[in-house]
Amino acid sequence: MSLTNYYDLMKPVIGFLGCETPKVWLDEALNNLELLMQDHANCEKKAAGTAMNLMFRYSFFTDLQVKLAQLVREEMLHYEQVLEFMSKRGQEWKALSAGRYAGILRKEIRTYEPEALIDILIIGAFVEARSCERFYALAPFVDEELGRYYRYLLKSESRHYEDYLALALDVAKTSKMKDPEEDIQGRIEHIREVEKNLILSEDDTFRFHSGVPSQAA
Repeated sequence: MSLTNYYDLMKPVIGFLGCETPKVWLDEALNNLELLMQDHANCEKKAAGTAMNLMFRYSFFTDLQVKLAQLVREEMLHYEQVLEFMSKRGQEWKALSAGRYAGILRKEIRTYEPEALIDILIIGAFVEARSCERFYALAPFVDEELGRYYRYLLKSESRHYEDYLALALDVAKTSKMKDPEEDIQGRIEHIREVEKNLILSEDDTFRFHSGVPSQAA
């Protein structure tokens, strides 16, 4: 895929997000590639686990089952691939605590259904979109092999965010909400602001989805 095609692929992703990754985060990432790769592996495994949990919890949504099953397979494949990268580079697996990103986003989930599921799916879309944007931002600055892998991930990550949004709208329509599109758009705008603040504000813990490194803020 040419650079122009990569840019075209990324335009809707960047448009969906409220901001792009700050340069200071990229600088920190390039100085902490081993930590970044470890957390990337954790993110792939967590994404697969989240999708699997949704499949069991909401088994009565058929379309949800199919899309999430596909997502689980892809996320676990990516997890395996990152582990292979780590092994190839002599990097051992180490326990790594979670950053603040996902936990704070989950606080925005409403406590009643189907709104809770809709929020979970919208948050999933933002997580996937941010992952995609960060792979795109990192690819030109890491080594050739890793950059090629990050560009390879762009297509699937961008599709995942679109799938999550489509599922959120399907759930809203299936549940006969009064104005599903208005509800979805309102929640997207709200969660976009929360996610943007997480990316642009000072963060004490460097992770794949962390904000501005505290020493650079």
